[in-house]
Amino acid sequence: MATPILTIQLRQIPSCIITATVLLAFSIGQSNQAVASQSEVLQEVLPKTVKLYGAGGLKNLANYGTGFLISPDGHILTVWNHLLDTDQIIAVLDNGRRLPAQFISGAGEAGLAVLKVEVINAPYFDLTEVSRSGPGTPVLGFSNMFNVAAGDEPVSVIHGVIAMLTPLTARRGRFDIPYKGVVFIVDAVMNNPGAAGGALTTQDGKLLGIIGKELKDSRSNLWINYAIPLSDVRETIEKLVRGEVITDDSIELPPVIRPVDTSGLGFRLVPDVVPRTPAYIDFVMPGSTAEAIGLQQDDLIVLINDELIQSCREFYAQLQELRKGDALRMTVRRDRELVNVELIVPELN
Repeated sequence: MATPILTIQLRQIPSCIITATVLLAFSIGQSNQAVASQSEVLQEVLPKTVKLYGAGGLKNLANYGTGFLISPDGHILTVWNHLLDTDQIIAVLDNGRRLPAQFISGAGEAGLAVLKVEVINAPYFDLTEVSRSGPGTPVLGFSNMFNVAAGDEPVSVIHGVIAMLTPLTARRGRFDIPYKGVVFIVDAVMNNPGAAGGALTTQDGKLLGIIGKELKDSRSNLWINYAIPLSDVRETIEKLVRGEVITDDSIELPPVIRPVDTSGLGFRLVPDVVPRTPAYIDFVMPGSTAEAIGLQQDDLIVLINDELIQSCREFYAQLQELRKGDALRMTVRRDRELVNVELIVPELN
């Protein structure tokens, strides 16, 4: 009896399947490398970030912010804003360590400030290695926006792309910003509450800029997502680290809150005689827009654009944040009733 012969027939595998399999394996390998690379960047950059806590906590003034270390001896670069208007600034390092921060110096025109904490051999960004990139560069923004991180929790990271480099033409409320240098415009929502002072880096962790304050474009009245290139202000930062005093004419002083002429709105408030004078309407002009929308004498203004108003000065402060053409939504209390009205802001003096 003959021994049967086992025959194996191999099917021919189409070359396109083999090619697709190879490409898939290659892409998975590349993806794994990218994930590993991003993890390495985060491990390198996050220890250099600092969560800051200081003045604020009322209305739209956040009492939290961001900075990053620029020396092994604990110098922290951040923005100069209301957060630093206190003697008790707290810096929380990436490892959760809480330290008092000392204000060293600030530059009003650029809106930068340098603080210092007592540490030794801290991880830091070397300003001599700051790079400059152009449109199309993928970037990462590191900041404690919205105060979502506490203790040793890492700050938030947003990725985006540099859309352009352009001179900054911005305002805060009705006041133009003195800094007119070139900034990075980023196609990501990066300038959020608490984000000012954060670090803008390339995807491989090289420092590019510092995330700025919340500002609106002076021409379009739209919020700007921007960062200041540190290569343009490195000499200024080095002076701040040395504690050099900035002359008074370059310091950005907070605006003085004075009564605003509201005749363009069609009404007038009671005289502001004490610090907490309630924002009662003293007079409504006949035939004005205020009369047309139903405002009355003795109405108490309690909200402007969803912000609580507790005095005439707070009313004027909110009004100074608006420009011609902005919407002014007000809630007034009349007897036991709340009445909502809306005006378009005219030219105010």
